[in-house]
Amino acid sequence: MQITFLGHATFKIISPEGIRILIDPWLDNPVNPYKDDRGPYDLILITHAHGDHLGNILEVARSAATEVIAIHEIQQYLLAQGVPNVTGMNIGGSYRTKGITITMVQAIHSSSIQEGDHIIYGGDAAGFVVRLENGRTFYHAGDTGLFYDMKLIGELYQPEVAFLPIGDHYVMGPREAAKACELLKPKVVIPMHFGTFPLLTGTPEAFKKYLAEFAPEVFLKVLKPGETVEL
Repeated sequence: MQITFLGHATFKIISPEGIRILIDPWLDNPVNPYKDDRGPYDLILITHAHGDHLGNILEVARSAATEVIAIHEIQQYLLAQGVPNVTGMNIGGSYRTKGITITMVQAIHSSSIQEGDHIIYGGDAAGFVVRLENGRTFYHAGDTGLFYDMKLIGELYQPEVAFLPIGDHYVMGPREAAKACELLKPKVVIPMHFGTFPLLTGTPEAFKKYLAEFAPEVFLKVLKPGETVEL
């Protein structure tokens, strides 16, 4: 699979069969060098409703050829906003489309949409385990704190690649993310959700130090915004 980091928690994945997947489509984030890349995408996955993850969804999902996958409450919100093709699901369920299996798993975080002075309930925050056409599997944790059931995610789905937040304050910090690797046992971990704002103080350097303590067998791959890697 080909992975491009577009900054913050936004990733573009191209599957072995050429399916274009966008996760948490905040393309206007300040560190993304490819802000003009509006697709087209085949699938867009949304982990939760906060603006730095829901992002530019109304722009990039304007065609029915793009299928958006999100928790039920976000699905209903996006349908009301005129997004033409949205599939809702919920935590624990799996959905199969275009030869790809998408499983929604829990995340420990809040989820809401702010419109002016109003806050709209966005359902529960979630993560995704995605099994591609050739069986390769990755886990995007979304925004989350550390939770012990990550061990179950590792045992059940055996993700080879894990995208984990390390920024601290709003999400796991480097130490917690390293412990998550011990529970998940991926082959490769790619850190995300760090450095976008001053409050996100967790760094890849600190993550590397804690990873050597908790899960030294896991390979750390740090991507710069705009960088692409094939795994």
